[in-house]
Amino acid sequence: MDRLWSWGSGTVREVVDDLNETRPVAYTTVMTVADILHRKGWLGREKEGRAWLYAPARSRAAYTAGLMQEALGDSPDRTAALAHFVEGITPDEAEELRAALRTARRRSTR
Repeated sequence: MDRLWSWGSGTVREVVDDLNETRPVAYTTVMTVADILHRKGWLGREKEGRAWLYAPARSRAAYTAGLMQEALGDSPDRTAALAHFVEGITPDEAEELRAALRTARRRSTR
């Protein structure tokens, strides 16, 4: 997923060739994982010649937001979980969070 998020799209061969620069991985392994991710809705695909061109179904940011929502949903005390999260972020991250909240507020009032 990391490579496809970075590239926007790619074939199994492109992913295998890139991964093989740092560690050996079998073509069939990457092909199987790509097919599973496609069936689960994480990857879209379209035919490009004889190969499938895979692309993420949602952005890395949307994926991360989903993880955060899932983690908050698992917490019996969302307020405490959010407070602990905020205590651990940097001042720059806090400002980014404030900006995101302002943007979300503007969108919800439209």
